[in-house]
Amino acid sequence: MTVDLFAGVPVSELEGAVAWYERLLGSEPAFYPNDTEAVWEIAEHRYLYVEVRPEHAGHARSTLFVDDFDRRLSATAARGLEPTAQETYANGVRHATYRDPDGNELCFGGAPLETDQAR
Repeated sequence: MTVDLFAGVPVSELEGAVAWYERLLGSEPAFYPNDTEAVWEIAEHRYLYVEVRPEHAGHARSTLFVDDFDRRLSATAARGLEPTAQETYANGVRHATYRDPDGNELCFGGAPLETDQAR
């Protein structure tokens, strides 16, 4: 069974949101289904979309757990965005939070770093 996931982010306006998410994700939208939405394919069958819904803007929170955490954060920094918060949990899982201009949170999570003791 194939399941497609579409995670939506309500934004106040499309043009600025698209520009910000292009910097965060490192690519242009995969497609625009209509005049009020832009969609990025994050992985096969997994999509993130922004949708103009000003009355709901600023209330989304999503986390993408990635295997290239450090490389992704470095590339995002090179595009001019830095996390608003970054932490490592007691179990070693790493977490970085980015906030778009409306205040929506898109976070990246990463597995614990290997240590000399774990090798």
